Amino acid sequence: MTSIDPLTFPPGFLWGAATASYQIEGAVAEDGRTPSIWDTFSHTPGRTKGGDTGDVACDHYHRYREDVALMADLGLGSYRFSIAWPRVQPGGRGSINEKGLDFYRRLVDELLEHGITPWVTLYHWDLPQELEDAGGWPARDTAARFAEYAALMHGALGDRVRNWTTLNEPWCSAFLGYASGVHAPGRKHAPDALAATHHLLLGHGQAVQAIRANDPQAQLGITLNLYAISPADPESPGDHDAVRRIDGLANRIFLDPVLRGAYPEDVRQDLAGVSDFGFVQDGDLEVISAPLDLLGINYYSRHVVGAPDPDVPAEPYWRASTSWPGSEHVRFHKRPGVPVTDMDWEVDAPGLTETLVRVAQEYPAVPLYITENGAAYVDTRNDAGDIDDTERAAYFDAHFRAGLAAIEQGAPLMGYFAWSLLDNFEWSWGYTKRFGLVGIDYETQARTLKTSGHRYREVIKRNGLAE
Repeated sequence: MTSIDPLTFPPGFLWGAATASYQIEGAVAEDGRTPSIWDTFSHTPGRTKGGDTGDVACDHYHRYREDVALMADLGLGSYRFSIAWPRVQPGGRGSINEKGLDFYRRLVDELLEHGITPWVTLYHWDLPQELEDAGGWPARDTAARFAEYAALMHGALGDRVRNWTTLNEPWCSAFLGYASGVHAPGRKHAPDALAATHHLLLGHGQAVQAIRANDPQAQLGITLNLYAISPADPESPGDHDAVRRIDGLANRIFLDPVLRGAYPEDVRQDLAGVSDFGFVQDGDLEVISAPLDLLGINYYSRHVVGAPDPDVPAEPYWRASTSWPGSEHVRFHKRPGVPVTDMDWEVDAPGLTETLVRVAQEYPAVPLYITENGAAYVDTRNDAGDIDDTERAAYFDAHFRAGLAAIEQGAPLMGYFAWSLLDNFEWSWGYTKRFGLVGIDYETQARTLKTSGHRYREVIKRNGLAE
């Protein structure tokens, strides 16, 4: 696939924006919704910045029509949103909660009325608390519960929703939730993180099978957060081994079972002191590797790693060794002079090109979508109330160009979803980090389209860049 104009995307390229249920919906106790692990986690003192919770968030549950109108004004071709599992199936078992499901029916109808394609993510981290109490993702039964939930949702919405993502970023669910404990449910047990990894992927595969059995035309995929990974010292064998280790834990431990039907042998050897992978049963990998119609890739930054160095200070929690089972002998590095976002993540657009091309060249062919990409910056309003977020606009521009470069190199990139449509509850960071194309005044819930949003609208209109 190539584009004629080097600044223009291929015809039919899909432009969208993404959100997640707990981050924007609010209304956590309305119409039969029961607690998720993020309700429990955020209400536990010390877990989130400032004790922030998603109780109200962006109040999208009540303001979705206003938000869909913003999407239409932006010219979005698609909106990727997640379903709150405990809103539609309280407790994660049993029949559908019709009042909760009605919200998503109304949302889907509103999108379709505005010519916006709904793109459903079935799981963006809000596991029903009852399932966590029964063992959570380290328990095999959770995968079966997820597949049942997926079938229920497809049965209810499949007549109007064509595109389905099973899981969003299972690395975060498993490693941040069960290894480092900085995400819900807040456990710190590396063997549980690896069991959770497998059962998340098993749930994905079982969900694909369940939906495919009812609707062979459904477009099914999974979203993985992938990274370009580089050695701190290109001349150091130890640093190259660190790259191998982190590539295994960040990328290949998910890509290989989903697209090749096997866990990487070197990763299993690296993790032998943590787990014997006894949770893998006969037939599991065949289920996990069920054929897909698309692969979602979330990209934010690059990892630069090296062998241990006691003189190098530890990096922020998302890079800390506690988030990476078996990688205590790896050190993460920040490169001097490389710009960072408000999350302290390095800005590295070429890493997006590298990631897309690598997946296209090394794995079985599957259409690719950038299902999240964006940046947190500190926003300020001018006297007129406008938010001139030029840094975020520049970040997007650089990554659009990286996507074009990947297409020119043969990557089958079919669409791009900006993260995020709205400023929102940013997990453990609470409301201290802003990613939105649209600014939210959390006191008044007023919405303001930022400069980045205005520029994104022009990119969508052109299906490409101005220069």
